[in-house]
Amino acid sequence: MKKAILYGANGLVGSNILQELLRSSDYDEIIAVVRTKLLIKHHKLKVLVGDFESFVDLVGDIKVDEVYIALGTTRKKTPDDATYYQIDHDYPVLAAKIAKENGASSVFFVSSIGANAESSFFYPKTKGQTEEAIILQDFEHTHIFRPSTILGNRIENRPADKIFGRIWAFISPVLTGKLTKYRAIPAKQIAIAMINAARNPAGKMKIYYWREMKQLLTDK
Repeated sequence: MKKAILYGANGLVGSNILQELLRSSDYDEIIAVVRTKLLIKHHKLKVLVGDFESFVDLVGDIKVDEVYIALGTTRKKTPDDATYYQIDHDYPVLAAKIAKENGASSVFFVSSIGANAESSFFYPKTKGQTEEAIILQDFEHTHIFRPSTILGNRIENRPADKIFGRIWAFISPVLTGKLTKYRAIPAKQIAIAMINAARNPAGKMKIYYWREMKQLLTDK
């Protein structure tokens, strides 16, 4: 039985990861670190509420086997570059660092298609730099998931995202060959793929695109 810590459980992907972790018989305790309270209650779940300034004190001495990181923001919510970078880079990297120091052997990070530390664009550059910093933590197993468009019902109302998601879901089947990585994928499937990846770690470091995530859905 394993103990996992999850960051970002209030988000679309993070909430699905939490549900799958709670369903899994592989875990006897899940610690969710969130900025606002969770409505869900479960006998395996422990919720810690804090922000970037306080979460170090919350989790500093908690021993875990795995860390799941599904943190992120949007330009609409966070127009300031420095604050955006803190949420999308500094917070995930520090979360990984603390988990590693507390015994975690595996990290699972939700990144994005196109992540590239050398990009001239802010978003993919930030994601790429975050990936690199997490890899440098030198976990036994580093799993990086790079979805394209993510489908699912978000808590917050984002009409434009819903419309774009429907369009991309319609287009996705015609994306073949090297373009399959750009296919849309439901948040629930990302979560299931992550839990299955935890059961069968594929080497020291692996990056998962649409095809690799879909292959994991049939794993037991």
